[in-house]
Amino acid sequence: MRFKRRARDTDAELNITAFLNLMVVLIPFLLLNAVFAQVSILQLNLPSSEDAPPSDPDENKKPLVLEVLIYKDRYEVADRQTGAVLSIVENSQDGGHDREGLRAYLGRVKEQFPDINDVTILCEDDTDYELLIYTMDAVRYRVEMINGMPIKKELFPEIGIGSAPPDSRSGGGA
Repeated sequence: MRFKRRARDTDAELNITAFLNLMVVLIPFLLLNAVFAQVSILQLNLPSSEDAPPSDPDENKKPLVLEVLIYKDRYEVADRQTGAVLSIVENSQDGGHDREGLRAYLGRVKEQFPDINDVTILCEDDTDYELLIYTMDAVRYRVEMINGMPIKKELFPEIGIGSAPPDSRSGGGA
């Protein structure tokens, strides 16, 4: 008995219709649902060993070393060199921190000391991240209306961050 061989069809077709249908649906879906996030970077100055105080205290002494302390119920603006509290900005009536009040006070400080560009923000360990970022924005710039247009003016763009000392009003911290 002889076996007959069938003639095989050597012309194979590649059916990509299903794949193209998938791509037609998938590509617009991915493009429409993609998140185009805007990332902004803020340069922070962290203390280093090179920032040690000079051997002569009168040498390179700045007229003012600003610190903004964030507590639960207020902002405190202080001078690190003297340890004096320059201003206390209480929370607003709605219970939130008064960033505009802080910005207005720092604007007056900037008018007195236009050469100072750095500030240190000190916050408690349980301070909200958003509050810290909003405070950083409040000390970096102020908005002035010039010819009916809002213009951002620089206040203290060089920001350092750290931990605040315990709150003296609440009996030594929370």
